[in-house]
Amino acid sequence: MDSVQGRTGSGQYWQGWTVDEPAGVVILVHGVHEHGGRYERVAERLADAGYASYAVDHPGHGRSPGRRGDIGSMDATVGGVAELVTAAARQHPTVPLFVYGHSLGGLVALTYLTGDPHPRVAGAVISAPALDTSASNAVQRAFAPMLSRLLPGLGVLALDVDAVSRDPEVVAAYRADPLNHMGKIVARTGAEILTAATAMPARLRRLTLPLLVLHGGDDRLMPVSASELVRDHAASTDLTLRVWDGLYHEPHNEPEQAEVLNEIVAWLDARLPAS
Repeated sequence: MDSVQGRTGSGQYWQGWTVDEPAGVVILVHGVHEHGGRYERVAERLADAGYASYAVDHPGHGRSPGRRGDIGSMDATVGGVAELVTAAARQHPTVPLFVYGHSLGGLVALTYLTGDPHPRVAGAVISAPALDTSASNAVQRAFAPMLSRLLPGLGVLALDVDAVSRDPEVVAAYRADPLNHMGKIVARTGAEILTAATAMPARLRRLTLPLLVLHGGDDRLMPVSASELVRDHAASTDLTLRVWDGLYHEPHNEPEQAEVLNEIVAWLDARLPAS
């Protein structure tokens, strides 16, 4: 596996893990307050299976410019993913593309896929998508856009880092990683998530690509109902919802990660074109 890196036209940082003659390419879309580098372990497993993978740091995240934790807009965030998908398609012109989005990245991926995705995207893995809006009431939803405009950097919601994984080493590494943002979710990011999540049920009706939706059964950061929403509204006839009993928010970083990643690889392999 070889590592590559660069910048998008807007200055966002991206990195990739490539292999010789890949069977397919996976675009990894990270969650809120983390960065693409946290998916290197996923990339290694994909590389072992013959897949190249790439990840872009969202605006305000990781090595990308912007106020820490502030994605700026959902359009800009989706645009960074779209630019990376297009670049990966040029780099690997003969193989299918897949999108793998986790948490906020799941919402970003679904927004991209229900918009104008690259024609060679052959399917998507969606993990614990940020689609639950039950934590906000009607008043908060009504005032979220105004708060985003007036006080975009105001911290509005703390994340429980201990709920990321049952593996204490993963949690300790998360806390020690200087590229992770340890502050509260800011008003602008929260408003952009809320708006995109509210619009998603209707958008999912146009999503017909193969989908594997994953969720930890004991996820305290995003309820399983968020993944059930994808199952209930997407138009795909090839859709699998897999709830892993007892797992927390990041199935790919749990003690059972080998089983999770093996299942993902098997799903990808089954959707490659016949040789």
